[in-house]
Amino acid sequence: MTAEFPTARPRRLRRTPALRRLVTGTRLHPSELILPVFVKEGIIEPQPVGSMPGVVQHTRDSLRKAVHEAAEVGLGGVMLFGVPAVKDSYGTAADDPDGITQQALRDVVSEVGDALVVMADTCLDEVTDHGHCGILTPEGEVDNDATLDRYVSMAVAQARAGSQMISPSGMMDGQVGAIRAGLDAAGFSHIPIMAYSAKYASAFYGPFRDAVEMPKNFGDRKAYQQDPAGPVGEALREIRLDVAEGADIVMVKPALAYLDILREVRDTTEVPVAAYQVSGEYAMIEAAAANGWIDRDRAITESLVAIRRAGADLILTYWATEMARRV
Repeated sequence: MTAEFPTARPRRLRRTPALRRLVTGTRLHPSELILPVFVKEGIIEPQPVGSMPGVVQHTRDSLRKAVHEAAEVGLGGVMLFGVPAVKDSYGTAADDPDGITQQALRDVVSEVGDALVVMADTCLDEVTDHGHCGILTPEGEVDNDATLDRYVSMAVAQARAGSQMISPSGMMDGQVGAIRAGLDAAGFSHIPIMAYSAKYASAFYGPFRDAVEMPKNFGDRKAYQQDPAGPVGEALREIRLDVAEGADIVMVKPALAYLDILREVRDTTEVPVAAYQVSGEYAMIEAAAANGWIDRDRAITESLVAIRRAGADLILTYWATEMARRV
């Protein structure tokens, strides 16, 4: 039974800030937020990322300060992206014990310990000179199975450096199973995997590619990332495969343009679901706010609430530390 106007007046519960706070249906909490951070080898001071106002490529020292701050405000975790000084077609820096990502992992773990979950991106695009997520064949295609071997070696190197979660993002078939087997064989059966399971060949990654200094002519990733216009069933199939291979957490990326996918994933899987509010989403809000076209703080909060409401248990966002102070 439902009442009608004038007996029913939904505005009664919206009248004051206290009433709205009392009945709000979606809340953000710092422990649900993960901060992506960039660290570059060989620089002596942080370098601003031009297309991402407020975001920098960190030095190892400034990274320590950033993660200490993240721990102080109660974030759930940090995701490291290492940018080596030298890149090659094999991604040698990916599993080098002295590579920038492994050095940064050791730095961060020593700085914050168990105060938050420390992880790093497990992919080759930041460390290869061609900018693709895997090893290329002579014809220029990504070799799926050869790439799996690199991912396993990279994952084990990250775990040895102290990574508390492995995060494969390359969308190679079988990547979760290969990494799970490799971690287990190396004595890291306790390390969980957060799989980028439904990752789309999106136009919203552009600023990120500036941040990791990706070559501009790398082409596209439509042969291995999902088609933005693809069926929902494709995403759900990827989720099921990753969970069957041992994924402990699954992810949808990007977030805002794929809230329908996020909702479907949340409704059909029992493991925690993450969503990545990517660089393009960040840059659009910052640019519009800088021009006075939108209210920056409200737009940031509204975007994150939408992602949470759609079903994300965890959100990767470049505003994580800022939001933790506000919620």
